[in-house]
Amino acid sequence: MAFLEVQNLYKNFGETQVLKGVSFEMNKGEVVSIIGSSGNGKTTLLRCLNFLETADSGTITVDGKTIFPINADSSDNSQRLTFGMVFQNFNLFPQYSALRNVTLAMDLRDENELKAQKIKGTEKKRILRERRAKNEETALALLSRVGLADKTSNYPCELSGGQQQRVAIARALAMSPDILCFDEPTSALDPELTGEVLKVIKGLIDEDRTIIIVTHEMGFARNVSDKIIFMADGVIEEMGTPEQVFDSPTSPKTRAFFAKAEENKD
Repeated sequence: MAFLEVQNLYKNFGETQVLKGVSFEMNKGEVVSIIGSSGNGKTTLLRCLNFLETADSGTITVDGKTIFPINADSSDNSQRLTFGMVFQNFNLFPQYSALRNVTLAMDLRDENELKAQKIKGTEKKRILRERRAKNEETALALLSRVGLADKTSNYPCELSGGQQQRVAIARALAMSPDILCFDEPTSALDPELTGEVLKVIKGLIDEDRTIIIVTHEMGFARNVSDKIIFMADGVIEEMGTPEQVFDSPTSPKTRAFFAKAEENKD
């Protein structure tokens, strides 16, 4: 059984149909890169997987558990922690330091957990104090891991784009997601900063994490991916190994996309 199974996912925005029955599978530890021109549903697909948008229909199953559609009688919100999202524009909180940007979601998770357990008063304060200390340790380790041990007190405005994106990666890792998603993680960066972010992502891939990357970095996608998905007009137009998709594409739309990409290099 595949670790992630997406079946017949549809999403409309008003009268505009963005996803038109998207289906794919991936195994645990695989890296899938999604490529294609802008406006063809790639980001919407990631947002639906992360519950930032709600699909109109279809199913999402992770490790044998259906997390979409959500059982209306269930109080389990763990499906929202199944995926971790790294956005193309970082989405850091400008009023918080790099460290606080990483710890915030963990602290909120702990508060919600204690609220659900109806733990109050002195006991709640004691547990939160202990967990926040542990969360800070985790955040410091993650920031060090992405090369920002000396930037923990800096605010986003004091960081380069590449550094901000690395903070965003640390924040996503802090929640220990089963599947890590990157939405064009280098598109907002100057070319000289792209390499530092790709290096961090490559390090995560080397740890056998399950990763989905929407990217325009064709060389990177080819080198790190187990599977390539080419999307066009809201559907998966072509899917296969990097060798199949890049070297022997069968779809005219895929061939046209690569031809256009080559033209833009010149």
